[in-house]
Parts: sequence; structure tokens; C-alpha cells
Amino acid sequence: METPVKIMIIDDHQMFIDGIKSLLRKEEYLQIVSEYLCAEDALEQLEKDTVDIVITDISMPGMSGIELIKTIKSTYSNLKVLVLSMHNDKEVVSEIMMSEADGYILKNTGKQELIEALTRITDNGTYYSKEVLSVMVNKVKKERKIEAETNELTDREVKVLELICQEYSSQEIADKLFIGRRTVDTHRQNILRKTKVKTIVGLIKYGIRNGFTSDF
Repeated sequence: METPVKIMIIDDHQMFIDGIKSLLRKEEYLQIVSEYLCAEDALEQLEKDTVDIVITDISMPGMSGIELIKTIKSTYSNLKVLVLSMHNDKEVVSEIMMSEADGYILKNTGKQELIEALTRITDNGTYYSKEVLSVMVNKVKKERKIEAETNELTDREVKVLELICQEYSSQEIADKLFIGRRTVDTHRQNILRKTKVKTIVGLIKYGIRNGFTSDF
């Protein structure tokens, strides 16, 4: 990547922040530009500085991570959010997906998964770890219903949607289907319009609800 991806870390444990900085120190395209111990201070700084991705926990004193994500998504539409947390129960996972976080991995993850998550999110993708996504899949399977709009999707749009639900990035979808990156973006916009969904995370939730995901 030519331009470094600028990252802000928010967590109420300095040791955790230091650990993330240590893991990413040698990744030249990932640049940690700021760190905060509470959501309120981070939001104040976002009004002044430009960052590409926010890495945050959800359990913090004061404003919670969920509130933080909702505020970021309503105020900074292009800003990506990756959640790192120890929580993987269905209520928390559901709430994070509803808040439109771009990714969610557990704090006991390794360096490679963290880097993969950041890379996919940077490429307009999402990254919910298998442990996290399986919780959501099992929850919504019980309530699954096929929506009428699905019938309006073309075969190629269905394939693109399936790959989006498998969390392939735009470039990975293009490579897998032997089509151009711009064509993938066009398909994605058509799928968003037809399904009446506004975001990629919303598409994943739609896909889970309508059976476009594999069992975990």
C-alpha cells in the first residue's frame, strides 16, 4: 500500500494498547497515530485528526464501545471500526453487528489474524472471526426467512453476495471471479440497492438471515 493506514487505538488498559503497538510496529503500511484510554477523549480528537481505522474495546468506563461505534458511524461514514474484545456471547455479538462495526475479533487472537482483519477492512471488506460469526449465525438461523428481494438478484450478484458473506475483500472477489475490481463494486452497489441494505456489514447480516453463509 502506498499510503500508510492511520490507526487510532482506544482501550482502558494501557498494557493492551502497548501490546497492539508492539505487534504492528514492523508493519510499515499500518501506522498507529494516536491512542486513548477512554472513548470521550478519542471522539474529541477525531474532530481534529484524520484516521482510517479505529481499534476499540467495548467494555470501557464512561461511554461504552457500542455507543462509540454508533457515534463514529453516524458522524464519520468512511471511518472503519475494528472491535477487539473478550466477549463472544450472542447478545454482545448481535449488538456489535447492529452498530455496523466493520470487524470483530477476540483479544486472544494472534498477530496474523489481527493484520488480516486490518487488511480486509482497509480494502472495503469486513472481518468477523469465525468464533464470533458462528455465534451470530446460530442465533439468526432459528429466525431465518427468505426475503422476496433475493429473487431479484442475478446469478452473478448472488455469487458476489456469497463471497461478501464469507468476508472476501473487493480485490479477492475480483480475483476469484476473474472480473475487474470496478465490476465487483458495481455488483455490490446493485446488491445494496436491491436488498435495501446500506452497508457491507448490513449485507452480511442479510446474508446470514437468508442462508448465504456456510455452517461454521
